[in-house]
Amino acid sequence: MPELKKSLGFKYIKETNLDRDKIEFRTRPEISPTNPYKVYPNTPKVILPRRWDGKEANLWKVLQTRRSKRRYKDKPLTKTELTLLLWASQGITAQAGPLYLRTAPSAGALYPIETYCVVLDVEDIEPGIYHFDIRGFQLEELFKGDFRRAISRVALDQDFCARASVVFLWTAVFRRTMCKYADRGVRYIFIDVGHICQNLLLAATALELGACPVGAFFDDEVNYLLGIDPDEESIVYMATVGHINK
Repeated sequence: MPELKKSLGFKYIKETNLDRDKIEFRTRPEISPTNPYKVYPNTPKVILPRRWDGKEANLWKVLQTRRSKRRYKDKPLTKTELTLLLWASQGITAQAGPLYLRTAPSAGALYPIETYCVVLDVEDIEPGIYHFDIRGFQLEELFKGDFRRAISRVALDQDFCARASVVFLWTAVFRRTMCKYADRGVRYIFIDVGHICQNLLLAATALELGACPVGAFFDDEVNYLLGIDPDEESIVYMATVGHINK
């Protein structure tokens, strides 16, 4: 099928293949590194609880019952539920030298993925857009207000995004991974965010919440909504979470 071989995706896969005979002669672009963590120091903070009573759940049952849920009740998440979702997706679990290891693996422990939350209906947290400060284990308030209409529009007008209690937005800081792995690092970035999203989906299922991953969005519009530099950081994945409306 020549149309497949002409596609940008196919060309990228071929250009980033590793070959045993050619690997030591492979040329790599020089990409400078960047800060391993992103913070917004001058913004209001929402301190997240560091102790909680999470619901015990059987892993095998959670795997069996996980499904994408797009219908949500008009009922807020608790602050503790949001905290558990954030910790499950990217919480720090250990330290190895200068590295802070997390619940989801990352190629080279470089952790290129940043987490933002569009809070629509969460107890004790004002609606708005927040950045998850992983080391400080807190939310940093970027923009306050009702973003239901905005988050639905940037996600190709998918209405269920506006009915969720919270929408997770994951961006990639490309330099973190590409400074080590160059062009092939893009593959690892998408693998990383897949690990993170699956952790979130399983945690939501364990909490008896509904969640749905979203890959359809207008990239530039999401980046603009977040106020980030798209040449350095860009949206790569989304997910909605809310109480299931059966």
